[in-house]
Amino acid sequence: MAGLAAGAIVTPANAQSAPLPSALGRDAAQYGVRPNSPDDQTRVLQRAIDDATRAQVPLALPPGTYRIGTLRLPAGAQITGVRGATKLVSTGPNSMLLGEGAGGVSITNIVLDGRNIRLPDRRGLIHLLSGRNVRIADCEVIGSGGNGIWLEQTSGEVRNNVIRDIFTTGVVSFDAIGLLVAQNTIVGTSDNGIEILRTTIGDDGSLVIDNRIEDIKAGPGGSGQHGNAINAFRAANVIVQGNRIRNCDYSAVRGNSASNIQITGNSVSGVREVALYSEFAFEGAVIANNTVDGAAVGVSVCNFNEGGRMAVVQGNLIRNLLPKRPIGTAPDDDAGIGIYIEADTTVTGNVIENAPSFGMIAGWGKYMRDVAITGNVVRNAFIGIGVSVMPGAGSALVNNNMISGTPRGAVVGLDHAKAVTGDLTAAGASRFAQVVIGTNAVR
Repeated sequence: MAGLAAGAIVTPANAQSAPLPSALGRDAAQYGVRPNSPDDQTRVLQRAIDDATRAQVPLALPPGTYRIGTLRLPAGAQITGVRGATKLVSTGPNSMLLGEGAGGVSITNIVLDGRNIRLPDRRGLIHLLSGRNVRIADCEVIGSGGNGIWLEQTSGEVRNNVIRDIFTTGVVSFDAIGLLVAQNTIVGTSDNGIEILRTTIGDDGSLVIDNRIEDIKAGPGGSGQHGNAINAFRAANVIVQGNRIRNCDYSAVRGNSASNIQITGNSVSGVREVALYSEFAFEGAVIANNTVDGAAVGVSVCNFNEGGRMAVVQGNLIRNLLPKRPIGTAPDDDAGIGIYIEADTTVTGNVIENAPSFGMIAGWGKYMRDVAITGNVVRNAFIGIGVSVMPGAGSALVNNNMISGTPRGAVVGLDHAKAVTGDLTAAGASRFAQVVIGTNAVR
């Protein structure tokens, strides 16, 4: 009995090398992880992550700073810290947290500082691939020399994080399988704020909701690929809702070949190209109940020549349009326009004020079809509403609008962006079979 009792004694050393499972997780200090150490903690932290994951419990990092290279996150890994006080600092030019087959990975309450060390292309400080139900929440991602967070073929949520001072893009998602990007603050990127991308056109369904996005630069240049707060490319059924967007070199929301996109209830100010964009090969866009204060163009629904068609533009408040677009855009791209549309679109219930060129434009040469412009208010625009009257253009209805303060005319026929008629609302004005001018209040 005495021998048995002696053998049952657990020494402190043994207790540290084999920590007991707990419903509350494992303390990283049990593995020899040392906060605020000048040494690289990658090896001991990796051992702690692997062991906690095998035990199916979270790994808790106490407050302090930890210098690391790349930590690999197996499926099911859960890492948590003390919000704002647990900090991982990069020691090298690679992703800090890397998960391949990252199902069930959870990263919460961690600060990741990339120290502006340049990353390889298409990499993020947090880099997760092929995983369902991932969760990145209540973290800070700062000073990335590449992207902040990079996701491929993932579902789950990126919620309530602060992402700032990023060399390329704050959050990148490729080929999502059910992703929520919500309530994040993204400030100071040199490419885009959030990118929802697909390798080929298809259903995506990501939700980009209630984020604050500011100070987005078009660092690489280009004519609109960069400098956008939110960019959806080839991704269908994306919802962009309730975001506060300020100070972007290009667009607040840009949907490129993104069918059934919904851009609703966003607050936008101080963007320098098209604020809300649906372009190229898309079918279906709803752009509704947004406010835009300061942009070269408020809303653009375009590229009927590429198959872009079918939209509802409703209930937007757009004002203080800029007379020029940024350097790098095509030299013949117009500015100072409230709303621009082309095909199979209704525009209703919008208010536009202070447009140096046009309150609205319908059509580009022959690229116009089945457009209804009804029940809008246009104030203080050089031309109220411009409508293509070129051969081959389809039908437009302009009815029941309030148009005031438009010295060149309330409704004017266009050859592309050039006015070629007088005011079509005036008595005795020219008539065009494809343009139906109803009862509008003109002052």
